[in-house]
Amino acid sequence: MKLWMPWALSRCGGNRNSLHRNRVCLLVFQRGCQTRPVHTAQAEIQPLLNADNGTQTDPQDHLIYQLPLKGELRPESPGLRDFLHRVEDMVVKELSSNAKSHAFDGFDVNWEDQNETVSCIHCLHHPSAQEKGLQVTSVSWSCTGSVIACAFGRVDDGDWSTEKSCVCTWNLDRRGLNPKRPDTVIDVARPVMSLSFHPSQPSLIAGGLYSGEVVVWDTNRTQDLILAQTGMSTDSHREPVYQVAWVPGPRRGEMVVLSAGSGGRVLLWTVDSDEGRLVLSAGFALVRQQVPHNSALSKNRGSSNVGVTSLALSPWDLDTFLVGSESGLVLKCSFSAQTLAAAPPDGESVTLRAPAQFSFSPRGGPVHSLHCSPFHRNLFVSVGTDGLAHLHSLLQPDPLLSLRVSDSYVFGVRWSPTRPLLFAAATGQGLVQIFDLGRKSLRPAATLDQLTGGQPVYCLEFNPRRKDLLAVGNADGSVNIWHLSTELTEQGPRETAKLEQLANEVAE
Repeated sequence: MKLWMPWALSRCGGNRNSLHRNRVCLLVFQRGCQTRPVHTAQAEIQPLLNADNGTQTDPQDHLIYQLPLKGELRPESPGLRDFLHRVEDMVVKELSSNAKSHAFDGFDVNWEDQNETVSCIHCLHHPSAQEKGLQVTSVSWSCTGSVIACAFGRVDDGDWSTEKSCVCTWNLDRRGLNPKRPDTVIDVARPVMSLSFHPSQPSLIAGGLYSGEVVVWDTNRTQDLILAQTGMSTDSHREPVYQVAWVPGPRRGEMVVLSAGSGGRVLLWTVDSDEGRLVLSAGFALVRQQVPHNSALSKNRGSSNVGVTSLALSPWDLDTFLVGSESGLVLKCSFSAQTLAAAPPDGESVTLRAPAQFSFSPRGGPVHSLHCSPFHRNLFVSVGTDGLAHLHSLLQPDPLLSLRVSDSYVFGVRWSPTRPLLFAAATGQGLVQIFDLGRKSLRPAATLDQLTGGQPVYCLEFNPRRKDLLAVGNADGSVNIWHLSTELTEQGPRETAKLEQLANEVAE
């Protein structure tokens, strides 16, 4: 490489503008570089198989049928014009009739392969919890539909106020899922009686404990998973918390925790993650003398509080919730109620209100579960110790229909998220009974045996995202994930209309 440097002229005494000097001094630099040896290689491959294929169209004179070219007219088939004139009025009449028909309202065509079988695809359990004899008291799906959480505690008789338990989660989409090894195990100092995933944040889980405490866990944390808790404060429940749920808060986009317990309190908690605590924002008390038509309660002596055993939120009206009680009474309640509760003050930091607005006909024992229909604003179903499933309208005190589910207790009930006329119930005989109200027979459309040796089924939940999955929690400490058939998940024609007809019936 050679470079000519102009400034070298002055150093050699040369002048570019002088005509007397004919000698120019140049300063030349030479540089070079060398790369490492470059290795090259050549290789050839030979395919194992060769194949050639070709097509050939037939000559034009061999075509049986030829489409007319643009602008070219073909002779009509004999009688075609007369046939079209004869059937024109009939076809137009049928098309007009179809346009006005409601036979297929709410029916979606399913282009997927039909699945005619019902099968248990996962049997999940935590060996440590089973060794302690703990039972699955609650199950909840994450908002993504991929993670199932289960709470361990006890439902049968006894005192477990000092017994430790846990909450476990499994991600069903995880490769190499181990049914005996949960992805997350949260150790809890007291039995967990209720559980609820956050509706939009899949890492947050709210839980209600046997001690009356309410806790929110964050599974994204690596150390302490407790995001906030009530602790044993004057605001917290004094009795077991049988229901927790997430409900919209006063601020836009805010979700608060609802808890209900056997002490007759329904409380709303704001999550203060900075302080690590749940702050009581509102409270309600169910008192016997303030319950409408409380003839069933007047026979019960003892506490003036109405013990809450179950609770359901209306998906149609955010102000309405339903409460099931130990005495068998079902109450329609309102979050906006302003009547002060007639309960003596017990150190709460908020003023308790009386939410009960309407009472339904009482059952013969505790109401273990309630669920509002996702397809009709006035329908809900309730189950309890009488072994029956009662279909109610919010507008009538007596049930529209009562179905025999089991000769034992019924602990849980859920409407199908995809079938308006279908619901599932968990029985004390180890079975899940699925009923289709569109059938002429009132017998179960399907029976799912949990193979628990006759031990009870305490809870069940349909997957909100995957319509063909159902989670079932059992007394033997196992959680079964069931894959449902197309018949149990695909909505049929006129199903919504049949539900509307059922809701408009008058109870006998």
